[in-house]
Amino acid sequence: MIELIDTNASAIAAEFVRSRRRSGSPAMGMIMTLVIVADKADADEALAAARSASREHPARILVVVFGDRRGAGQVDAQVGIGSGVSGERAVLRLSGEVTRHAESVVLPLLLPDSPVVVWWPGRAPADPSSDPLGRLGTRRITDAASVPSSKAQAMLTQCSSYAPGNTDLAWTRITGWRALLASALDQNPGKVLSASVTAERVSPSADLLSAWLGDRLKCEVSRQNSAGPGITAVVLRTKLGDISVTRTDGRLATLSSPNAPDRPVALKRRDLDELLSEELRRLDPDDVYAATVEADGQDRQPCGAETEEGLT
Repeated sequence: MIELIDTNASAIAAEFVRSRRRSGSPAMGMIMTLVIVADKADADEALAAARSASREHPARILVVVFGDRRGAGQVDAQVGIGSGVSGERAVLRLSGEVTRHAESVVLPLLLPDSPVVVWWPGRAPADPSSDPLGRLGTRRITDAASVPSSKAQAMLTQCSSYAPGNTDLAWTRITGWRALLASALDQNPGKVLSASVTAERVSPSADLLSAWLGDRLKCEVSRQNSAGPGITAVVLRTKLGDISVTRTDGRLATLSSPNAPDRPVALKRRDLDELLSEELRRLDPDDVYAATVEADGQDRQPCGAETEEGLT
């Protein structure tokens, strides 16, 4: 990593070119720009996840870290390439007046004629699509489960401000659950009368899974609490009997269905880099997620309010 102190976007772009030439690869083989907007505490973990994901999705990774907003504006950067990872990366540390105009630093560094993905691994703006950095992206990734408090409120905020191109890693975490439940219903095509989702008391993923089931099956979905980890059980009640998926250890699930023996199914809780890689595979709006967050935002009570059934 090359350290640049009190620099600007032009000098950072020039350093990218010099780094490619030093590595013997002057041509760019990257397919997108990934902009990570992170606090200092989250930056290292987010960059590590992005570097791992770049093995599948070669990208220019720009990590934007905001410092003290007072005083004169200054941009410090660390620029790197290679080290066994595809693509380029730069950590941009902004302080002073320039923190109010971060897009002016990031915009000249975007790869031309290629998608831009903006990711907030921690707290995200209330409306990502209208955020100055969010407006640069064709896709915007948030993570309601990563905020230190008020996770349910963070998810409801993202539901209410949804715009095409938005997504949340709370949704990505239930991909395996959705695939397994859809497969189970293919094998047991009877009408679902009601359903229940059991998970940790505060779980944005469980709330989204409940909303998805209610939207797709047009039935009542109750929300139950457990000690976790994450989602621990889903039950679909049909006239022929219950279809259930139970996962108590976060790794292996048991699928039970009428007139069939129980089956063990791998359903491991995935790491951050795997979740990010999945989202980077899709650069068009997710219509199913859009319908789900609309249902979630309409059905849920104000976050923090609890009923006997929980949030649905």
